[in-house]
Amino acid sequence: MSDKKTSNQMWGGRFASGPAAIMEAINASISFDRKLYAQDIRGSIAHSEMLAQTGIISAADQEKIAHGLNTILKEIEAGSFEFSTKLEDIHMNVEARLADLIGPSAGRLHTARSRNDQVAVDLRLWVKDECFRVAEALKGLIQALLERAEEHAATVMPGFTHMQAAQPVTFGHHCMAYVEMFSRDLSRVRDAIERMDESPLGAAALAGTSFPIDRHATAKALGFREPMRNSLDSVSDRDFALEFLAMAAICATHLSRLAEEIIIWSTPQFGFIRLSDSFSTGSSIMPQKKNPDAAELVRGKTGRVNGHLVGLLTVMKGMPLTYGKDMQEDKESVFDAAETLDLMLAATTGMVSDMTVNAAAMKKAAGSGHATATDLADWLVRTLGLPFREAHHVTGRAVALAEDKRVSLEKLSLEDLQSINPGITPDIFSVLAVQNSVKSRTSFGGTAPSEVRKQIRAWKKRIAKA
Repeated sequence: MSDKKTSNQMWGGRFASGPAAIMEAINASISFDRKLYAQDIRGSIAHSEMLAQTGIISAADQEKIAHGLNTILKEIEAGSFEFSTKLEDIHMNVEARLADLIGPSAGRLHTARSRNDQVAVDLRLWVKDECFRVAEALKGLIQALLERAEEHAATVMPGFTHMQAAQPVTFGHHCMAYVEMFSRDLSRVRDAIERMDESPLGAAALAGTSFPIDRHATAKALGFREPMRNSLDSVSDRDFALEFLAMAAICATHLSRLAEEIIIWSTPQFGFIRLSDSFSTGSSIMPQKKNPDAAELVRGKTGRVNGHLVGLLTVMKGMPLTYGKDMQEDKESVFDAAETLDLMLAATTGMVSDMTVNAAAMKKAAGSGHATATDLADWLVRTLGLPFREAHHVTGRAVALAEDKRVSLEKLSLEDLQSINPGITPDIFSVLAVQNSVKSRTSFGGTAPSEVRKQIRAWKKRIAKA
């Protein structure tokens, strides 16, 4: 059978001649949708079993179909399957090969089904599978962060606002902030799975079918909670793909923020951490350089993931119901975003697990910039009963005096402080040391080591059950 004749048969005799080379190039999706082969075969087997169970096709035909499809699966996994752009997509490639293997019985497989609901179920299955992979990767990253947080629950470092030293915190507390972020990403993945857990198979082209199919049976066989309830919606929407991309973009943004901090912390000017050679590269001209390339690539790849979300939103925004060939553009963005996110999660987990923390450098930096100024103001309110605004003013004068003397707040003498407010007592020095400042922040979710350890214990239990 010639490729030209095959192409004509695909379109049911509607066209008198095969497509031009340009049309073939723009129309074919096999170069990327071959990634759906396992889901396509899985969906076809479930569909054929349902057709046999409802008496629409014979058990003998179904047995041949299942055997042929399993043979094709083995061929693809062995790398011996020949994909053809003439056959457009994964569905027609599989169907054509099935006809070669089992003859006329193959033609019965497409009864009560369209490529519209076929591709919808294939992609939904693929995205659902990927969501489970992302969930496991996120759990691994959270566990790595919990380990570092536990090691450094009391390691003091500067906390920043506007990239200026603000108040001392602990590195464990900083790690736990990312535990919270990535746990929300994990919950978004799971929420997305819940919403996409409906099967479009059986919606056919757009209106359903007159054959007595059992959509609940195919939904159950494919691991879906239930079938989708509207045939038009079943084949026409890709909000499950958009939700995956949105989740991926938010997660990538969190990864990028952590990557940016790793880049900053690893500079000689900060020296808070050191990445191993496994996640760094050297310079071709400057032998002293050790570049945090893994972190930079995580930061850079975030733009790629975000772009895929915007791209698919733009494809879908003008789509009237139901299916249009525009929707062929959904797959490459989803596939690439998934592959990119998987790599970003793995690299970030590796960097978090592998980095060496310089606690001494962190502690030294925590005392710079008069980071305990807020502690001084709080002490004035709590001990002397000053209104906070007045305490703020007194503290500002103390900071100005420390800057004039080129010392930290805790290095000011009692006489210096009493010259600003005579009521200040020697007890003030108990709050001006960064270690004491950190220990005092015992409010729920605060940076006190005791509170950080409580949060770590709680999160370990939650992740163990996740």
